[in-house]
Amino acid sequence: MFTPVSETGPGRRFQQQKESTKKFLYDDDSFSFEALRAAGYAAYGGADLGEVLVTCRQIPEGDEEAWSVRWAATAARIERIGRDALAAGHRVSAREALLRASNYYRTADFYRRENPAADAESARLAEASQQTFADAAALLDTPARALRIPYEDTTLPAYLFLVDESGTPRPTLLYHGGYDSTLEENYLALASGALRRGYNVLTFDGPGQGSTVREQGLHFRPDWETVVTPAVDFALTLPEVDPERLTLVGTSLGGYLAARAAAFEHRIAACVLHDGTWDFHEAVAALASRAASMPGGIEALMAQNTTARWVVRNGRWTFGVSGIDELVRATEAYTMAGIADYITCPTLVLDAENDQFFKGQPQRLFDELTCQKELISFREDEGAGEHCHEGALALFHQRTFDWLDTMLAD
Repeated sequence: MFTPVSETGPGRRFQQQKESTKKFLYDDDSFSFEALRAAGYAAYGGADLGEVLVTCRQIPEGDEEAWSVRWAATAARIERIGRDALAAGHRVSAREALLRASNYYRTADFYRRENPAADAESARLAEASQQTFADAAALLDTPARALRIPYEDTTLPAYLFLVDESGTPRPTLLYHGGYDSTLEENYLALASGALRRGYNVLTFDGPGQGSTVREQGLHFRPDWETVVTPAVDFALTLPEVDPERLTLVGTSLGGYLAARAAAFEHRIAACVLHDGTWDFHEAVAALASRAASMPGGIEALMAQNTTARWVVRNGRWTFGVSGIDELVRATEAYTMAGIADYITCPTLVLDAENDQFFKGQPQRLFDELTCQKELISFREDEGAGEHCHEGALALFHQRTFDWLDTMLAD
């Protein structure tokens, strides 16, 4: 997921003052959003508000090193609670603590993107997030299976979350994240809400996401149908999947990726774009243009702006490029222009009033769709106006699954 690159200048002062009411614990846009993201998973047991508050209280504004250290310390403390509870036979307590620890380890690793391939601490935190989640998943009241989806000459990591062990074919979500989501986070972001409503979930990390970069050297690609089609092939071999009610869902940058895949993979019964993304390149090019207009260029912008620094560093890592110019070129094909009308399945496009990165793009994509479609806008005054509705999981899930229940009704 992305956070905003703030514009500067005299004409921006009033807007900055107006937006200050949206901040959560920090004035720094990126820190505010990531703290809200971590805290929002409390809705499904992925955080405890007091733990978030006490951790953030120890992190100075914009201090990325302190962010990593303090979140890692909280994660380790909560993991110890989980391990001790498990050893004592307290299954529920162990599961709850390990699930929170996984989210906190992910959060601790978020800004460690200067050189992740050579950053031993980044690797440790990522592995800890994966392991604590795997151990929590084994303690869930519903089945969770770690799988590998065949993909070209390798495989993609996945989890299959089932409503029960009955083997009954059910409506199933095929779910992936975006620019920085992880497989483990996907449980909290969507799967947990789906299971409560009778949906199975097959979620995976595609190229450029989660462990695929560090462990397999896979990077993002614009032709995402080459990723989703093997996942659909795999899903249709599972007896628990109703082949007539398979829904594709993509989050953040995944709002482009899923739309692109749905344009060419027509075995999907419905598609949810969370949120709709019309042109990823446009957003990256805008960042580069803003940097070019500043003295010192991109280095100066990165030095003063947390989001710009993270976007460029994470892009170098996940796209396998050396800098902003290559990132701009690498994203040129990430557009739905000319192919949006290839989507034939019913499609739900979500939008956020204060989207910090793709503002206006969901409407542009919606307007170009020729399939059965619906646009749902989430407002700031209902607490859901941030990018991908962070902090408003319950409302996001309610509206999304109510739409899906209607679309997939027998």
